Amino acid sequence: MKPGFQQAMAGSQEEFQDWILAGRVAAQALSFGKEKISAGKSVMEILDNVEQFILENGAIPAFPAQISVNEVAAHFCPTSAEDYTLKEGDVVKLDVGACVNGAIGDCAFTVDLSGGKHEKLLEASKKALHEALSLVKPGILIREISEAIQKAIKSYGFSPVRNLSGHTMDLYNIHTDPSIPNVPFDSPHRLMQGQVIAIEPFATPGDGVVEEKGKPNVFMLKSERNTRHPYAREILKLIKNSNGLPFSRRLIEKSIGAPKTALGLSVLSREGIIAEFPPLVEKTNSLVSQFEHTVIVLEKPVITTLID
Repeated sequence: MKPGFQQAMAGSQEEFQDWILAGRVAAQALSFGKEKISAGKSVMEILDNVEQFILENGAIPAFPAQISVNEVAAHFCPTSAEDYTLKEGDVVKLDVGACVNGAIGDCAFTVDLSGGKHEKLLEASKKALHEALSLVKPGILIREISEAIQKAIKSYGFSPVRNLSGHTMDLYNIHTDPSIPNVPFDSPHRLMQGQVIAIEPFATPGDGVVEEKGKPNVFMLKSERNTRHPYAREILKLIKNSNGLPFSRRLIEKSIGAPKTALGLSVLSREGIIAEFPPLVEKTNSLVSQFEHTVIVLEKPVITTLID
Protein backbone atom coordinates (compact mmCIF):
# COMPACT_ATOMS: atom_id res chain seq x y z
CA MET A 1 0.00 0.00 0.00
CA LYS A 2 1.31 3.45 -0.86
CA PRO A 3 2.05 5.87 2.01
CA GLY A 4 -1.13 7.68 2.84
CA PHE A 5 -3.21 8.94 5.70
CA GLN A 6 -1.44 6.91 8.40
CA GLN A 7 1.75 8.82 7.67
CA ALA A 8 -0.17 12.07 7.33
CA MET A 9 -1.66 11.58 10.80
CA ALA A 10 1.82 11.05 12.22
CA GLY A 11 2.96 14.23 10.50
CA SER A 12 1.68 17.75 10.68
CA GLN A 13 -1.76 19.08 11.46
CA GLU A 14 -1.63 20.69 8.03
CA GLU A 15 -1.55 17.26 6.38
CA PHE A 16 -4.53 16.14 8.43
CA GLN A 17 -6.44 19.25 7.39
CA ASP A 18 -5.82 18.47 3.71
CA TRP A 19 -8.05 15.39 4.07
CA ILE A 20 -10.71 17.44 5.82
CA LEU A 21 -10.60 20.19 3.19
CA ALA A 22 -10.68 17.73 0.30
CA GLY A 23 -13.80 16.14 1.75
CA ARG A 24 -15.44 19.50 2.38
CA VAL A 25 -14.81 20.74 -1.17
CA ALA A 26 -16.06 17.45 -2.65
CA ALA A 27 -19.23 17.66 -0.55
CA GLN A 28 -19.83 21.28 -1.49
CA ALA A 29 -19.28 20.48 -5.16
CA LEU A 30 -21.74 17.60 -4.89
CA SER A 31 -24.34 19.89 -3.33
CA PHE A 32 -23.66 22.49 -6.01
CA GLY A 33 -24.11 19.89 -8.75
CA LYS A 34 -27.28 18.41 -7.24
CA GLU A 35 -28.97 21.79 -7.50
CA LYS A 36 -28.33 21.83 -11.25
CA ILE A 37 -29.80 18.39 -11.92
CA SER A 38 -33.20 18.67 -13.55
CA ALA A 39 -34.97 17.62 -16.72
CA GLY A 40 -33.70 19.46 -19.78
CA LYS A 41 -30.18 20.05 -18.42
CA SER A 42 -27.01 19.02 -20.26
CA VAL A 43 -24.91 16.45 -18.42
CA MET A 44 -21.69 17.86 -19.86
CA GLU A 45 -22.58 21.38 -18.78
CA ILE A 46 -23.31 20.25 -15.22
CA LEU A 47 -20.01 18.35 -15.04
CA ASP A 48 -18.06 21.33 -16.38
CA ASN A 49 -19.66 23.55 -13.75
CA VAL A 50 -18.91 21.07 -10.95
CA GLU A 51 -15.26 20.76 -11.93
CA GLN A 52 -14.94 24.53 -12.17
CA PHE A 53 -16.46 24.82 -8.69
CA ILE A 54 -13.79 22.47 -7.32
CA LEU A 55 -11.01 24.52 -8.92
CA GLU A 56 -12.43 27.76 -7.55
CA ASN A 57 -12.54 26.37 -4.01
CA GLY A 58 -8.94 25.39 -3.41
CA ALA A 59 -8.82 21.89 -4.86
CA ILE A 60 -8.48 19.98 -8.12
CA PRO A 61 -10.78 17.20 -9.37
CA ALA A 62 -9.58 13.88 -7.93
CA PHE A 63 -11.19 12.27 -10.97
CA PRO A 64 -13.47 13.55 -13.72
CA ALA A 65 -16.89 14.38 -12.29
CA GLN A 66 -19.43 11.87 -13.58
CA ILE A 67 -23.17 11.72 -14.07
CA SER A 68 -24.40 8.20 -14.74
CA VAL A 69 -28.06 7.84 -15.67
CA ASN A 70 -30.54 4.99 -15.15
CA GLU A 71 -28.87 1.62 -15.88
CA VAL A 72 -25.42 3.19 -16.13
CA ALA A 73 -23.83 2.78 -12.71
CA ALA A 74 -20.56 4.67 -13.18
CA HIS A 75 -17.97 6.25 -15.48
CA PHE A 76 -20.31 8.22 -17.75
CA CYS A 77 -18.40 11.37 -18.61
CA PRO A 78 -19.53 12.59 -22.04
CA THR A 79 -17.87 14.81 -24.60
CA SER A 80 -19.86 17.33 -26.62
CA ALA A 81 -20.39 14.70 -29.33
CA GLU A 82 -22.27 12.37 -26.98
CA ASP A 83 -23.76 14.76 -24.44
CA TYR A 84 -26.98 13.64 -22.79
CA THR A 85 -29.95 15.83 -21.89
CA LEU A 86 -31.58 14.78 -18.63
CA LYS A 87 -35.21 13.70 -18.88
CA GLU A 88 -38.18 13.32 -16.55
CA GLY A 89 -38.08 9.83 -15.07
CA ASP A 90 -34.29 9.55 -15.06
CA VAL A 91 -32.38 8.21 -12.07
CA VAL A 92 -29.29 10.43 -11.99
CA LYS A 93 -26.11 9.59 -10.08
CA LEU A 94 -23.55 12.37 -9.53
CA ASP A 95 -20.08 11.21 -8.39
CA VAL A 96 -17.57 13.89 -7.36
CA GLY A 97 -14.00 13.86 -6.07
CA ALA A 98 -11.74 16.67 -4.88
CA CYS A 99 -8.00 16.54 -4.19
CA VAL A 100 -5.92 18.81 -1.92
CA ASN A 101 -2.17 18.13 -1.86
CA GLY A 102 -2.89 14.47 -2.63
CA ALA A 103 -5.64 14.04 -0.03
CA ILE A 104 -8.96 13.01 -1.58
CA GLY A 105 -12.65 13.44 -0.82
CA ASP A 106 -15.04 11.21 -2.78
CA CYS A 107 -18.83 11.36 -2.56
CA ALA A 108 -21.94 10.59 -4.59
CA PHE A 109 -25.68 11.19 -4.55
CA THR A 110 -28.66 10.02 -6.60
CA VAL A 111 -31.47 12.27 -7.80
CA ASP A 112 -34.83 10.83 -8.86
CA LEU A 113 -36.42 12.85 -11.67
CA SER A 114 -39.51 10.63 -11.74
CA GLY A 115 -41.36 12.57 -9.06
CA GLY A 116 -40.79 9.91 -6.42
CA LYS A 117 -41.48 6.74 -8.44
CA HIS A 118 -38.03 5.39 -7.62
CA GLU A 119 -37.82 6.70 -4.06
CA LYS A 120 -37.54 3.17 -2.60
CA LEU A 121 -34.54 2.38 -4.80
CA LEU A 122 -32.75 5.50 -3.64
CA GLU A 123 -33.64 4.82 -0.02
CA ALA A 124 -32.09 1.35 -0.27
CA SER A 125 -28.60 2.56 -1.14
CA LYS A 126 -28.89 5.54 1.22
CA LYS A 127 -29.87 3.29 4.13
CA ALA A 128 -27.06 0.87 3.28
CA LEU A 129 -24.56 3.72 3.43
CA HIS A 130 -25.94 4.87 6.79
CA GLU A 131 -25.72 1.36 8.25
CA ALA A 132 -22.18 0.87 6.93
CA LEU A 133 -20.94 4.18 8.31
CA SER A 134 -22.34 3.36 11.74
CA LEU A 135 -20.02 0.34 11.92
CA VAL A 136 -16.76 2.06 10.95
CA LYS A 137 -14.06 1.77 13.60
CA PRO A 138 -10.50 0.45 13.82
CA GLY A 139 -10.38 -3.34 13.92
CA ILE A 140 -13.77 -4.16 12.44
CA LEU A 141 -13.82 -6.89 9.83
CA ILE A 142 -14.60 -5.37 6.43
CA ARG A 143 -16.97 -8.22 5.68
CA GLU A 144 -19.16 -7.05 8.59
CA ILE A 145 -19.60 -3.72 6.78
CA SER A 146 -20.36 -5.60 3.55
CA GLU A 147 -22.94 -7.74 5.34
CA ALA A 148 -24.67 -4.60 6.61
CA ILE A 149 -24.76 -3.09 3.12
CA GLN A 150 -26.20 -6.24 1.59
CA LYS A 151 -28.77 -6.69 4.35
CA ALA A 152 -30.00 -3.10 4.08
CA ILE A 153 -30.39 -3.19 0.31
CA LYS A 154 -32.12 -6.58 0.31
CA SER A 155 -34.53 -5.37 2.99
CA TYR A 156 -35.96 -3.01 0.36
CA GLY A 157 -36.31 -5.82 -2.18
CA PHE A 158 -33.27 -4.86 -4.27
CA SER A 159 -29.85 -6.33 -4.97
CA PRO A 160 -26.47 -4.76 -4.21
CA VAL A 161 -24.18 -4.43 -7.20
CA ARG A 162 -21.66 -7.09 -6.25
CA ASN A 163 -18.86 -6.24 -8.65
CA LEU A 164 -18.68 -2.60 -7.56
CA SER A 165 -17.24 -1.68 -4.19
CA GLY A 166 -16.04 1.02 -1.88
CA HIS A 167 -12.33 1.51 -1.53
CA THR A 168 -9.40 2.63 0.55
CA MET A 169 -7.64 5.83 -0.53
CA ASP A 170 -4.09 7.15 -0.22
CA LEU A 171 -2.34 10.27 -1.42
CA TYR A 172 -3.06 10.78 -5.13
CA ASN A 173 -4.49 7.25 -5.24
CA ILE A 174 -8.26 6.82 -5.32
CA HIS A 175 -8.49 3.03 -5.30
CA THR A 176 -6.12 1.07 -3.07
CA ASP A 177 -6.48 -2.17 -1.15
CA PRO A 178 -8.42 -3.31 0.69
CA SER A 179 -11.71 -2.68 -1.06
CA ILE A 180 -15.05 -2.32 0.77
CA PRO A 181 -17.35 -4.73 -1.11
CA ASN A 182 -21.10 -4.31 -1.25
CA VAL A 183 -21.55 -8.03 -0.59
CA PRO A 184 -19.60 -10.06 1.98
CA PHE A 185 -16.59 -12.13 1.00
CA ASP A 186 -14.60 -14.46 3.22
CA SER A 187 -11.79 -12.01 3.86
CA PRO A 188 -9.63 -11.49 6.98
CA HIS A 189 -9.12 -7.78 6.30
CA ARG A 190 -9.97 -5.32 9.06
CA LEU A 191 -10.12 -1.53 9.03
CA MET A 192 -7.04 0.11 10.45
CA GLN A 193 -6.62 3.26 12.52
CA GLY A 194 -6.02 6.21 10.21
CA GLN A 195 -7.19 4.64 6.96
CA VAL A 196 -9.31 6.78 4.65
CA ILE A 197 -12.10 4.82 2.99
CA ALA A 198 -14.97 5.55 0.63
CA ILE A 199 -18.14 3.53 1.16
CA GLU A 200 -20.49 3.51 -1.84
CA PRO A 201 -23.44 1.12 -1.93
CA PHE A 202 -25.14 0.59 -5.30
CA ALA A 203 -28.68 -0.83 -5.37
CA THR A 204 -30.63 -2.24 -8.31
CA PRO A 205 -33.77 -4.28 -9.07
CA GLY A 206 -31.61 -6.17 -11.59
CA ASP A 207 -29.08 -8.98 -11.23
CA GLY A 208 -26.56 -6.81 -9.39
CA VAL A 209 -23.74 -7.11 -11.92
CA VAL A 210 -22.28 -4.36 -14.09
CA GLU A 211 -20.29 -4.74 -17.29
CA GLU A 212 -18.23 -2.39 -19.41
CA LYS A 213 -20.21 -1.00 -22.30
CA GLY A 214 -19.58 1.87 -24.67
CA LYS A 215 -16.79 4.29 -25.45
CA PRO A 216 -14.31 5.05 -22.66
CA ASN A 217 -14.04 8.72 -21.72
CA VAL A 218 -12.14 8.30 -18.44
CA PHE A 219 -8.47 7.35 -18.41
CA MET A 220 -5.52 7.04 -16.07
CA LEU A 221 -1.77 6.93 -16.60
CA LYS A 222 -0.40 3.49 -15.77
CA SER A 223 3.12 3.61 -17.24
CA GLU A 224 5.78 6.30 -17.41
CA ARG A 225 6.97 5.05 -20.80
CA ASN A 226 7.50 7.51 -23.63
CA THR A 227 5.84 7.38 -27.03
CA ARG A 228 6.94 8.59 -30.42
CA HIS A 229 3.48 9.53 -31.64
CA PRO A 230 3.09 13.34 -31.67
CA TYR A 231 -0.55 13.50 -30.55
CA ALA A 232 0.06 10.97 -27.80
CA ARG A 233 3.01 13.02 -26.62
CA GLU A 234 0.82 16.12 -26.51
CA ILE A 235 -1.59 14.30 -24.22
CA LEU A 236 1.21 13.17 -21.93
CA LYS A 237 2.37 16.77 -21.63
CA LEU A 238 -1.14 17.86 -20.67
CA ILE A 239 -1.43 15.30 -17.88
CA LYS A 240 2.18 15.38 -16.64
CA ASN A 241 1.23 17.31 -13.48
CA SER A 242 -1.80 15.17 -12.63
CA ASN A 243 0.17 12.90 -10.26
CA GLY A 244 -1.49 9.87 -11.78
CA LEU A 245 -5.06 10.98 -11.10
CA PRO A 246 -7.69 10.00 -13.71
CA PHE A 247 -8.49 12.42 -16.52
CA SER A 248 -11.26 12.78 -19.10
CA ARG A 249 -11.36 12.76 -22.87
CA ARG A 250 -13.36 15.99 -22.61
CA LEU A 251 -10.49 17.74 -20.84
CA ILE A 252 -7.99 16.79 -23.55
CA GLU A 253 -10.36 17.72 -26.36
CA LYS A 254 -10.60 21.25 -24.97
CA SER A 255 -6.86 21.65 -25.53
CA ILE A 256 -6.07 19.80 -28.77
CA GLY A 257 -9.46 19.04 -30.35
CA ALA A 258 -11.41 15.83 -30.81
CA PRO A 259 -9.53 14.23 -33.77
CA LYS A 260 -6.07 14.57 -32.19
CA THR A 261 -7.46 13.42 -28.84
CA ALA A 262 -9.06 10.30 -30.30
CA LEU A 263 -5.92 9.24 -32.13
CA GLY A 264 -3.58 10.11 -29.28
CA LEU A 265 -5.62 8.22 -26.69
CA SER A 266 -5.87 5.23 -28.99
CA VAL A 267 -2.09 5.11 -29.31
CA LEU A 268 -1.50 5.49 -25.58
CA SER A 269 -3.98 2.73 -24.82
CA ARG A 270 -2.54 0.39 -27.44
CA GLU A 271 0.97 0.97 -26.09
CA GLY A 272 -0.15 0.23 -22.55
CA ILE A 273 0.62 3.72 -21.25
CA ILE A 274 -2.91 4.56 -20.09
CA ALA A 275 -5.80 2.52 -18.71
CA GLU A 276 -9.35 2.97 -20.05
CA PHE A 277 -12.52 3.07 -17.96
CA PRO A 278 -15.66 2.62 -20.10
CA PRO A 279 -19.14 3.21 -18.70
CA LEU A 280 -20.33 0.47 -16.33
CA VAL A 281 -23.85 -0.70 -17.16
CA GLU A 282 -26.11 -2.99 -15.13
CA LYS A 283 -26.19 -6.31 -16.97
CA THR A 284 -29.99 -6.48 -17.26
CA ASN A 285 -30.28 -2.75 -18.04
CA SER A 286 -31.99 -2.16 -14.70
CA LEU A 287 -31.88 1.11 -12.80
CA VAL A 288 -29.07 1.71 -10.31
CA SER A 289 -28.88 4.07 -7.32
CA GLN A 290 -25.73 5.11 -5.45
CA PHE A 291 -24.75 7.08 -2.36
CA GLU A 292 -21.20 7.58 -1.11
CA HIS A 293 -19.17 9.21 1.66
CA THR A 294 -15.50 9.39 2.58
CA VAL A 295 -14.62 8.55 6.17
CA ILE A 296 -11.44 8.57 8.24
CA VAL A 297 -11.20 5.43 10.37
CA LEU A 298 -10.75 6.56 13.97
CA GLU A 299 -12.31 5.56 17.29
CA LYS A 300 -14.63 8.47 16.56
CA PRO A 301 -14.76 8.33 12.74
CA VAL A 302 -14.71 11.54 10.72
CA ILE A 303 -16.99 11.64 7.68
CA THR A 304 -15.13 14.24 5.65
CA THR A 305 -17.83 14.61 2.98
CA LEU A 306 -20.67 15.25 5.41
CA ILE A 307 -21.62 18.92 5.56
CA ASP A 308 -24.45 20.78 7.29
